[in-house]
This record gives sequence, structure tokens and C-alpha cells, in this order.
Amino acid sequence: MIDKTKQIIVYGADWCPDCHRSRGLLTDLNISFVYIDIDKNQAAKKKMLDLTGGRNVIPTIILPDGKILQEPSNQELEAALGVNLKQTAQDKEYIYDVIMIGGGPASLTAAIYTTRERIETLILEKGVVGGMAALTDVIDNYPGFEEGVTGLDLADHLQKQAERFGSKIDYNEVTSITIEAGNIKRLKTTNGDLLAKAVLIATGSDYKKVNIPGESEYFARGVHYCATCDGAFYRDKKIAVIGGGNSAVQEALFLTRFASHIDLLVRSSIKASDVLQEKIDELVSEGKITVHLQTKTLAIEGENNEVKRVLIEDGSSNKSKLEVDGVFVFVGLEPNSKFLVDSIIELDDIGFVKTNDNLETAMSGVFAAGDIRSGATMQIASAIGEGATAALKIRHYLEG
Repeated sequence: MIDKTKQIIVYGADWCPDCHRSRGLLTDLNISFVYIDIDKNQAAKKKMLDLTGGRNVIPTIILPDGKILQEPSNQELEAALGVNLKQTAQDKEYIYDVIMIGGGPASLTAAIYTTRERIETLILEKGVVGGMAALTDVIDNYPGFEEGVTGLDLADHLQKQAERFGSKIDYNEVTSITIEAGNIKRLKTTNGDLLAKAVLIATGSDYKKVNIPGESEYFARGVHYCATCDGAFYRDKKIAVIGGGNSAVQEALFLTRFASHIDLLVRSSIKASDVLQEKIDELVSEGKITVHLQTKTLAIEGENNEVKRVLIEDGSSNKSKLEVDGVFVFVGLEPNSKFLVDSIIELDDIGFVKTNDNLETAMSGVFAAGDIRSGATMQIASAIGEGATAALKIRHYLEG
């Protein structure tokens, strides 16, 4: 058990969702800590980088024994603190009405509906409540917000609304689902087994990697996958953005708030919406962004634990190097469904969950909604709609 009389230091920033999560966990555990905003304290940022060998990741948490945690999951932080949150044997046999896997817009919406109807609901989230939506800078196409809404604000409002009606949120990771006698579902998690009458899978998607030399070596030392999380580290610096879809273009636009210049590296042609392409064209004419079409990114190179350049190849097979301080990768999404591979739940060729018209999977009483579902439109508004639909289907299922 951690000595609560000694000081824990949390390096973070107010815009960082994972920083809010880790600080919230420490507060819930009644463990005191000192929070340092590295955006407002450059000397502290330098000290953090010295302690971590230049690994620019937040939150960075320094424990009293000198152990350093960077962007830890709640389970990793709990383990490091010596906090035992595993359930008792009696709790393990408790059967919830519904357990929702994933804490994004789909499950938070579903939880609002189920808890209002007194259906006992537990949400399991392994990362940040709000999912990828919470990591989005500004959401311009969600109805009801004429000036747009930040992803963090939308996620916060959804969470508070779900909790107001009685939803419980636990930071936990599901590793498998099986079905037992009486159609009871057993969820194996990193904190022990849980039982439920019904389950909603709403685990969403994660960022794909480009799998080139230097990508893993310089992760968090100049290679990133979330502009909202890490863009502010690159004020007045040069950045390369890999990708040409909506996400890549949107994140490149966001990064212009910080970077002095951005090289957008597009393997074929830009496939973003017309609106986003018009915005990119404006910034190209201003000299803020350079677009490289028909360009392969071959490697990320660096020195002294820092990214220094990217090796690229154009459509004529000519190779060259671009001097940059950081690389942001946005080349698509992959489903968070690895924990389902050995179950009877059917996945499509990519790994998204197959459902019927009632959003029910091949396992009775297990439903799916949002970006994890095969055929989903990958939009926050539709994920929320599917969450509401799934809740109604779950209610019908529980009523028998």
C-alpha cells in the first residue's frame, strides 16, 4: 500500500482527458497529490522530460518511491498504489441487469435510458470515459450546438447525466464473455469475474498504426495518434501528419493552432469532405500546410530520443527527407474486439461485431452499438441513436 503521507506528483495539462481520469481516481481513493500543469510551468516540463528520458507523455505520475508511470490505465495506477479493488467472493456472484462494455457515447446514452427505467446498469471502461469522442477537439456536426462542442465537454455531460439516473462506472477491462446456465453472461475482467443478464458491447475503435521503422521506437517521443492529447507540445514547431481522410485532415487543421508548419503526407489523394478540403486549401495558400499527394512514408528518424525527420517517397519513386519535430498518424481505425475472438459472437472480416436488426449478436442477450458494430456509420450522432435503440431492445429482452 502506498504511503499516503508522502507526496505524489502528477504532471499534466487541463486539456488532457487522461490527466482528468488519473486525477479523478486519486481523488476518489482519497490519496493526496500535487498537480503540475506543464503548459504553465516550463521548468516543470523540462524536469518531467529529464525524469522520463525525453518521453513527452502526460499524465506522468511520480510515486513516493520514485517509480514513474506515464499515461497509466486505472488498473496500472491502482496496482502501483497497492490498492486492492477486486471484489469479494460474494460480490462476484452478484448478477447485474446489464453490463455495458465501453464508456463512449453509445453506452452512456444507453445507460441514461436503462437507469431511468430502474434497470441496474454497470459501465466498464478501460481508458477514458467518452471514448474517442472525448479526444476530439471540437465536434461541429452534433445537433444542438450551433458553435460546436468540445469532445471533453460532451463526454462530461453524458457521464453526469448517466450517473444522475444511477449508472455506475467502473474502470476495468473485459478479457472474455461466455454464457452460462439461465442465459447469464460471465465477463472475465482484469479485476475478477462479473455476471449480467444482458450485455451491451460498445467498445468502439482505436487508431491504426502505419507499421514503419521508427514508429514504435519514437512513440511519445515525437510520434502520436491524438492531436487533442499531444498537439500543444508542438507550439512553433514543424509537424508531419500521415493520412488523407476526414480524421487526418481535421486533426491537421487543429494542429495549425500550435505548429509553425505542417506537412500532410497522403498516400494517394485526399478523401476528406469538401468542407474540410476547402479549409485545407486556404491554409495551403497561406503557407501553413504543404500537401504531399501520392506519397509513401517510409520511416521516421530521430536522434537523442527525439524525432528529427521523415523519409518519404513520391509517385515517381524519388526519395527525400523532411525535417520535422513530430509526427501524427491518422490512417484509419481498427475495432476494439480482440476480447471477442474466441467467443461465439460473430465478427466481420475486419473484426467489427455482427448484429441482427435488433442490434443483438449471435450470443443471446448480448447487444452491440456504436462504432464497434459492423455497418456502423462512425458518427457520434448515430452512436448515440444506436445506444438509445440498444437500451430499448435490452429492456424488451429482460422483460422476456
